Amino acid sequence: MNPNKVVAYLGKKSSEFTKADIIRYIKENGVRMVNFMYPAGDGRLKTLNFVINDIAYLDAILTCGERVDGSSLFPFIEAGSSDLYVLPRFRTAFLDPFAEIPTLSMLCSYFNKDGEPLESSPENTLRKACRAFNDVTGMQFQAMGELEYYVIAPDEGLFPATDQKGYHESAPYAKFNEFRTQCMAYIAQAGGRIKYGHSEVGNFTINGMIYEQNEIEFLPVNAEDAADQLMIAKWIIRNLAYSMGYDITFAPKITAGKAGSGLHIHMRIVKDGKNMMLDGGLLSQTARKAIAGMMELAPSITAFGNTNPTSYFRLVPHQEAPTNICWGDRNRSVLVRVPMGWAAKSDMCKLANPLEEESNYDTTQKQTVEMRSPDGSADVYQLIAGLAVACRRGFEIENALELAERTYVNVNIHKKENEDKLKMLEQLPDSCEASADCLQRQREVFEQYNVFSPAMIDGIIKRLRSYGDKTLRSKVENNQEEMLKLVNRYFHCG
Repeated sequence: MNPNKVVAYLGKKSSEFTKADIIRYIKENGVRMVNFMYPAGDGRLKTLNFVINDIAYLDAILTCGERVDGSSLFPFIEAGSSDLYVLPRFRTAFLDPFAEIPTLSMLCSYFNKDGEPLESSPENTLRKACRAFNDVTGMQFQAMGELEYYVIAPDEGLFPATDQKGYHESAPYAKFNEFRTQCMAYIAQAGGRIKYGHSEVGNFTINGMIYEQNEIEFLPVNAEDAADQLMIAKWIIRNLAYSMGYDITFAPKITAGKAGSGLHIHMRIVKDGKNMMLDGGLLSQTARKAIAGMMELAPSITAFGNTNPTSYFRLVPHQEAPTNICWGDRNRSVLVRVPMGWAAKSDMCKLANPLEEESNYDTTQKQTVEMRSPDGSADVYQLIAGLAVACRRGFEIENALELAERTYVNVNIHKKENEDKLKMLEQLPDSCEASADCLQRQREVFEQYNVFSPAMIDGIIKRLRSYGDKTLRSKVENNQEEMLKLVNRYFHCG
């Protein structure tokens, strides 16, 4: 029942794909073109097209890859020594759902002139972060994303939605459910492990245009695969929208007073196939240590997850987006949330369906923790790598459990009666410049074990400081005209 046509045809897991498998699929299914796709410094996927001239040529490109101009892809690469290799990762193969000519696409890794993985490439940074996490903890780091976006199209005036009340709305009040489900089908065909999709809170109409917020949430997988899936998902959503005449934005904020879009990342830690986030039905020490690491490094995580000035118009009080460094259970006012984890003692399936037998289903696998600050401007590889570093850090600091205890809250910290608790908590950065300053102070932790290269950290800091936005939020937050100028500038971020 696997929706990925390559997996279904070959009858094996994508992680087991070999070059021979790829060649066989191409030969036996009339595939006439191959696409290499790879993330660049702007966070978008780039594409290189190949016509399959013959089997010898196909074998050559799959084995040797191809040269690309690194200086046109990454700001840290000089034009004088810019050649890079891109080599396909066979496990990412999928049939392009938009190509009229049958085309097989694969994500690629970057290599330098000596045939070594490019030190500062996004996917290699994440690979190193996961390896370091495993080396330190003996466990695997898994992740999945909640991809929020707005669909924009002309308003036909029929069945108007209630402003800012679009959460899980059904048609006809939600206008783009069919678009979202088609996106989900294509993402699944491309290997994405989807949990569910739904309409989100945000919806409004301006100047005859509907803005409707939607979300597609994934299942936890190995962190490297999670980043790949998010990249392909954004590419698919944009392409399908383009074919249907819609506009799409993953931008964190598109107007004042309306819900912004986040890219929440859920994480879990696994050992020998077992989820280690719970112990006896309660949050485990493993989970609390990981949370402690995120509490310590939260100020600099925004440097990877909130990368343009509009990001910080979303991170304001009373918008279900975090502003303070704290965590809690089932609490959407905190930075790291521990979602409700099916810890009830009753068999809910049997209660809802009396004819069913006792299920005895192991629900502990479902438990995750959720980082709520990131948004769609993030480089997903850098972001998830940064979170892997932060969770690893929690196993290296002596006072991890005490730090977790000190930053735990079980109240809505933005209510007036909780002002005293709020004053005890550190705040997240309020601008790109402030995030850059935090990353500069904490960069050694990210560079440890050679995860983030110094050149990459330097480049991130330089880009964030180039916005000059230290006081921008206070200047613009009540000026709708200036706010819309910013929105337009960063509308197609990520």
